[in-house]
Amino acid sequence: MPAYNAAATLEKTYKEIPFDIVDEVILVDDHGTDNTVEVGKSLGIKHIIRHEENKGYGGNQKTCYNTALKLGADIVVMLHPDYQYTPKLIHSMAYLIANDVYPVVFGSRILGKGALKGGMPLYKYVANRFLTLTQNIIINQKLSEYHTGYRAFSREVLENINYNANSDDFVFDNQMISQIFYAGYEIAEITCPTKYFDEASSINFSRSMKYGFGVLGTSFNHLFNKLGLMKSEIYQKPKK
Repeated sequence: MPAYNAAATLEKTYKEIPFDIVDEVILVDDHGTDNTVEVGKSLGIKHIIRHEENKGYGGNQKTCYNTALKLGADIVVMLHPDYQYTPKLIHSMAYLIANDVYPVVFGSRILGKGALKGGMPLYKYVANRFLTLTQNIIINQKLSEYHTGYRAFSREVLENINYNANSDDFVFDNQMISQIFYAGYEIAEITCPTKYFDEASSINFSRSMKYGFGVLGTSFNHLFNKLGLMKSEIYQKPKK
């Protein structure tokens, strides 16, 4: 769980995690200003890491995945502790990976009508649809959305993509998707309800614009590497 000021929603999120299949929970606090760490300790979370300085959303995820792999995880699920995505889908997401149906599974807010029903701002919905259509065309794929924060990965995928070379900012997520497709893996999607409320994390309009341009840049980077016109570090094999 990559966290930043998630104290108000952490307990609610944690208590819905299906511990009949979840063995370990990793909470990484990206140098927030609230008592997320203390709440995590009160819940009995064993693996809590607090960054001594803010590393960004991507930097937070790097710590999460690196720690999970060190703990020997076979399946790693990224769950935001802001309760925007329900932990109740972990069973379904993990099942597809555990049974070798797909190596990566995303919870999609766009399949069905979950996004707008859950309160996604209209401008974000429109931007999501535009960016997703553009990305699908550029990299020749067919995801319903590239911008969900609810993801599950097999160990094999995380060990074979160079995610540590990615940005520490929000575009990290899109770079991971590009790496996964570039490496030849498939991504499954399942319908995911979502909730937008005051405590749920979100980025403002200016950060959203920066993210949007970063997303388009990632897609063209993917295309140019496929065509042999570039050779970017993020598509190189990770160092063991």
